[in-house]
Amino acid sequence: MNKKTTHSNKIEAIIREYLLDEGILRKKLQNNNIEFGFQFVFPPIHPQEEFKKSQFMVVFQPKNKNDLLIVSIGTQISPAHIEALQKNKDKELLFFKELKKFFHLKNVFFYLDIKNHRYEVSDQIFLNENYISKNNFFLLIRRIFNIQAYTNLILLDFCSGELNSENYDNSSKYDSGSHFSLYS
Repeated sequence: MNKKTTHSNKIEAIIREYLLDEGILRKKLQNNNIEFGFQFVFPPIHPQEEFKKSQFMVVFQPKNKNDLLIVSIGTQISPAHIEALQKNKDKELLFFKELKKFFHLKNVFFYLDIKNHRYEVSDQIFLNENYISKNNFFLLIRRIFNIQAYTNLILLDFCSGELNSENYDNSSKYDSGSHFSLYS
């Protein structure tokens, strides 16, 4: 494994500090294709807000790309939603087609795994002199989070009339990790 550059060490420390400041850092990612990476939850939730849920997201720097950061979120569609989509095979394909159009419209990178009913959305930012402000970093996180949240609304539209209200909170968490990268 190559030694990390001073630039990677610096930006890693900055990102770790930002995530720790907000109390959302969960773990460091271990992957040979990245310089560094972190799993975190977003949005931050106050302990008294039990009814709200956070999503796992990742931020990472691909190997040998010292001026680049990628933020990503993955979604595994719940069994109840899969069943609702599969009641009409055309509906399932149309759902993924709508996702693809939406992701293109929002100008983000994406990976659709239709067979396993999951998808990943990511965006990247090139660093200026190996620095990103906390504001720009969290704008990137919010952008990806909100795009993913909107896809949940698209899914609910496609499944409307097919689900009971108790099915809405039973979705599995999909750990997007850092296994999807345009550079690996």
